[in-house]
Amino acid sequence: MHSRNEILESVSRFLDVLDELREKCPWDRKQTNESLRPNTIEEVYELSDAIVADDTHNICKELGDVFLHIAFYSKIAQEKEQFDLKDVCDRLCDKLIYRHPHVFGTAKAETAGEVSKNWEQLKMSEKDGNKTILSGVPSSLPSLIKAYRMQEKAANVGFDWENRNEVWAKVREELDEFSEEIENDNTENAEKEFGDLLFSIVNAGRLYGINPDNALELTNKKFRSRFNYVEEHSIAQGHNLKEMTLAEMDALWNEAKKMEKNGK
Repeated sequence: MHSRNEILESVSRFLDVLDELREKCPWDRKQTNESLRPNTIEEVYELSDAIVADDTHNICKELGDVFLHIAFYSKIAQEKEQFDLKDVCDRLCDKLIYRHPHVFGTAKAETAGEVSKNWEQLKMSEKDGNKTILSGVPSSLPSLIKAYRMQEKAANVGFDWENRNEVWAKVREELDEFSEEIENDNTENAEKEFGDLLFSIVNAGRLYGINPDNALELTNKKFRSRFNYVEEHSIAQGHNLKEMTLAEMDALWNEAKKMEKNGK
């Protein structure tokens, strides 16, 4: 791997390239925070895809794209004399040191859970930190991730089940309430109860060390793979999916499952 000096040289080279682009490229010159934001979101999702796929080559590539956006926002702010990349790094270092007193100070934290609890308490005490426990959870987060993060933050200050097994009674309660609204044909209340059911299942996953977003993505990939198998083999057999019976599609689906188990 590369030395610290080699890394710093590459970062310096990258900043020189960015300066050149900002000055001479018509597209780069016209970019603003607002115009970059949608692309930034896309780049983060592409990085997420590479991480889920454990694709080292693309993780490296997508990290570069995300890094470009971080530096680009800093460059735009520098031009407005608001802040620059040094300010970003300095504030980050100060925050990391402050929130890790068990590393840079005399506090004790023996487990990851203790570190997380200290982290939330320290965030609340910062001058420009979060004013409430949940204010640090972005409203624009996807709902599944948002539910997990809110539950996690509440748990860090003690708002949690005393025994994680107790969560299953809550899951069953929410399932019963959802089923009741379905039987009553009350669509509006059913939607609310379904949300409560999902929230309780997310909570169960958290309590048992399962990230629900990661778990659901694994299932998404599995469904995509199996359904693609069904579609491809139906075409190979000269059939149209819309013309096939459910039993015929199930047969192909079960073939795909069997091949997964055999590692094919």
